Amino acid sequence: MNSAILITYDKEDAINEAKGLCDAAGYQIVHTITAKFLQKRKYGMSGGILEKLEELSEKLRPDVIVFDEILKPSQNYNIASVLHREVLDREALILEIFESRASSAESKLQVKLAQLRYEMSRAKEKVRLSNMGEQPGFMGIGKFEVDVYYNDIKHRMQTVRSKLEKAGKQRELHRQGRKRMGFKIISLAGYTSSGKTTLFNKMTGETKAER
Repeated sequence: MNSAILITYDKEDAINEAKGLCDAAGYQIVHTITAKFLQKRKYGMSGGILEKLEELSEKLRPDVIVFDEILKPSQNYNIASVLHREVLDREALILEIFESRASSAESKLQVKLAQLRYEMSRAKEKVRLSNMGEQPGFMGIGKFEVDVYYNDIKHRMQTVRSKLEKAGKQRELHRQGRKRMGFKIISLAGYTSSGKTTLFNKMTGETKAER
């Protein structure tokens, strides 16, 4: 299990929820930092918290930093530049959970498209930083490679959308077939780790593994 330092709000509910998300994503929290406000302009957090985080990061050497808020691409870049660690904001963390739990081909494609959209927003910022001279290329490579990377994401998104369209048509055919046979459609929706699989097993007598 990979290790993480968690930065979250100083409310019990927020702390418990953030820890639950980290656990669901497979991260072991080695330290938790709390704050009242996590939407500062440059780093999302205050300078004092960033200094504390930098010290802890050097001491504990976690695999990732989990920031329990949506970060702008520039904020993510600023934090990673100081800490020299991968930074996962709340959106990226939830996408990792979805990826680990997607089971059908269509759900995997949906998660992949969401990940590419997330990556695209970061790619745009990396291109902007490179053009401004603030970043010597993406991950140390030149401007041309940054553009190739950006265009590659767009191409992959188009490919995934095409596959999703085909999967959607196939799903609709199956749905119409079940409808003609008189099957009822029931959906279970809920937050991660809220007990959907347990309820499904109780209702159906199945032993679907919890993930």
